[in-house]
Amino acid sequence: MSLIELFLLAVGLSMDAFAISVCKGLSMQKLRVKHALIIGLYFGGFQALMPWIGYVLGIRFQGAIKAYDHWIAFILLGIIGFNMVKESLDKEAESCDASIDVKTMLMLAIATSIDALAVGVTFAFLDVQILPAISFIGCTTFIISVIGVKVGTVFGARYKSRAELTGGVILILIGLKILIEHLFF
Repeated sequence: MSLIELFLLAVGLSMDAFAISVCKGLSMQKLRVKHALIIGLYFGGFQALMPWIGYVLGIRFQGAIKAYDHWIAFILLGIIGFNMVKESLDKEAESCDASIDVKTMLMLAIATSIDALAVGVTFAFLDVQILPAISFIGCTTFIISVIGVKVGTVFGARYKSRAELTGGVILILIGLKILIEHLFF
């Protein structure tokens, strides 16, 4: 996986965290750097942790399903991407509060990083160097989440659905690229 592909994947995975960060920013009276950093650490940390867990699980089954790994990567990324696109088109407004207590942030961080768990499984099949990859994904998500809080405090909800739509399309395209490379090259 090239650096550009990893960057696009990291951005795609971070769009859910960005959307929640925007929502958190919307609910704040003013930007507090400490709160933005805490939100970024939760989301970035879990976006790094979950692919590692997925990788560890995937490596155990790699030998048994090596002939189908490209299909698995395509299907997992496609499902995740499709769900993100679907959520972005949902007109129902989501409510969000400014709370950054441990329980709230843990639940949000886990919920926004479940798709990264599936991506970690695909990393095992693609022989990706996991430590640099998860570090890159975690740092990218941290930065994007902090920016999301700022965007939320300044611009409002305009960018939330666009972020989810963009992230979903990126994940679908990466899954398609993996499938095409394995089938035709």
